[in-house]
Amino acid sequence: MKIAVIQIRGGVGMNAKVKRTLNLLRLYRKHCCAIIDGTPSNIGMLRRVKDFITWGEISKETLKHLLEKRGRLPGNVLLTEKYVEEKLKMKLDKFAEELFTDKKSFKDLPGLKQFFRLNPPRKGFGVKGVKLPFSMGGALGYRKDTINDLIERML
Repeated sequence: MKIAVIQIRGGVGMNAKVKRTLNLLRLYRKHCCAIIDGTPSNIGMLRRVKDFITWGEISKETLKHLLEKRGRLPGNVLLTEKYVEEKLKMKLDKFAEELFTDKKSFKDLPGLKQFFRLNPPRKGFGVKGVKLPFSMGGALGYRKDTINDLIERML
């Protein structure tokens, strides 16, 4: 199971342990997204920083769109179909599918950055804003598969 994690709130006045955990999750600034595995240690890290992020299970289609539109190489160069075919001898769609099923990882494609910079979401985070949990109408915390809708609005 792959989990998409997005940092919603900024780092001003943040606890040092929380900042370190966000860096371990590859969330370096606001509106960054990282794809992680659903291991118990990763879930524990998500619970530590739950007041600054939102997360949920990502779908294959959303992962493919994320790689196509926001996948970057060093020097802020866009990830292209040609580069993936050169390095892995497979199409970008196939790489996204194998990434989703844990047959490949981000490290198999040399130079691919393991985080995605996103725009703020179109039509905002919601009525209650970024200070309340998702279960109470806000934007923070666990949001199951509705993370795919948020990512599509942020692409």
